[in-house]
Amino acid sequence: MKKEFFATNRKKVMEQVEDNSIVILFAGEAPQKSADEAYQFTPNRNFYYLTGISREKMILMLTKINNKVEETLFIEKSDPVLAKWIGERMSSEEAKELSGIADIQYLEDFEAKCNRLVLTYDMQNAYLDLERRDYNSLLTKAQSFAGEINGKYPSLRVKNIYNVLFNLRAVKTEEEVENIRKAIEITHNGIKNAVSNMKPGMVEYEIEAYFDFTLKCSGVTDKAFNTIAASGANATVLHYSQNNTKTKDGDLILFDLGAQWNYYNGDISRTFPLNGKFTERQKEIYNIVLKAQLATIEAIKPGVPFTRLNEITREVLAEGLIGLGIIKESSELSKYYYHGVSHHLGLDTHDVGSREAELQPGMLLTVEPGLYIPEENIGIRIEDDVLVTENGNENLSKDIMKTVEEIEAFMSK
Repeated sequence: MKKEFFATNRKKVMEQVEDNSIVILFAGEAPQKSADEAYQFTPNRNFYYLTGISREKMILMLTKINNKVEETLFIEKSDPVLAKWIGERMSSEEAKELSGIADIQYLEDFEAKCNRLVLTYDMQNAYLDLERRDYNSLLTKAQSFAGEINGKYPSLRVKNIYNVLFNLRAVKTEEEVENIRKAIEITHNGIKNAVSNMKPGMVEYEIEAYFDFTLKCSGVTDKAFNTIAASGANATVLHYSQNNTKTKDGDLILFDLGAQWNYYNGDISRTFPLNGKFTERQKEIYNIVLKAQLATIEAIKPGVPFTRLNEITREVLAEGLIGLGIIKESSELSKYYYHGVSHHLGLDTHDVGSREAELQPGMLLTVEPGLYIPEENIGIRIEDDVLVTENGNENLSKDIMKTVEEIEAFMSK
């Protein structure tokens, strides 16, 4: 990603910030896993969206005083001893080059800088990323810092910058889309490798390993999410990810998986017959799901309410199941389809973006209808990643085999 992208993002944010304000975002820190081992670090996505940097503990400070914006990035100071154990910390020059921020200071100077700003200028507001998904979740660094500010500087009003970033990130630039295209391309190659090597009798995690191998060989350092490789009845559990069941001849296997590239995610679902051939019953259910997906994708264009997509999916799925005699009326559909058809995709797999608003160009959505019939050991989901364009949409994952005929032809080889 070019530093100009991150600089533009900062500019857009500061255009929506009141004068005489300070904006502070934290990169985050990997939590302890056990003993002296930590979980793999991944940056706070809003911090990354404004800096392009994926290092722990860093702090971004943006100020707007008399309508003049200044940018400062606080980084860790070099530690020659620690460098021998875990490597060098990022230098000032590297931080400048990645972020486009000229003023690089050390973390130890952060508190003094905060105090000097409040003391010297008529600072009115402190904007922090106060995203909170659950009432009982642990406090984030930003939430803890908000408490400190309230205690030390009662004249400052703490405000939430999250909603500004929420709306900006929902509409992707071409550079962001290109990263998702790359993630999808690698995901596609991983799917082909897994399907080419799977056979009945393998354990689900053995099949998953072929996908993982492709990602590692492609330079992917982290997946978009834990891979779902669910065979038989496991596929009727939406977020099944143990992947520890021995597969059986005649069963389907549902994959929900994705590579990550520059922190941008692919999110693809496909369902395959383990032995290479769908049964007639499996084919009937599969084609209902595929029909629903194609109808939903066709409806995507600017101005369409996000909620309309799931309505279309439900209409087609219900009609199909009624036709097969599985349900008698559409109100029964929730027994076999119990999730929404779409979510935003980007720096997070379930990315920011309203699910109540109308679609607009640059939004990137998943389309993932499914049917789950545990009494028949059938779980089918088909998912593509679709970009809303000026006049309609573009299916970024259209090249990944999807029809019964395409799948059986590929597996016959």
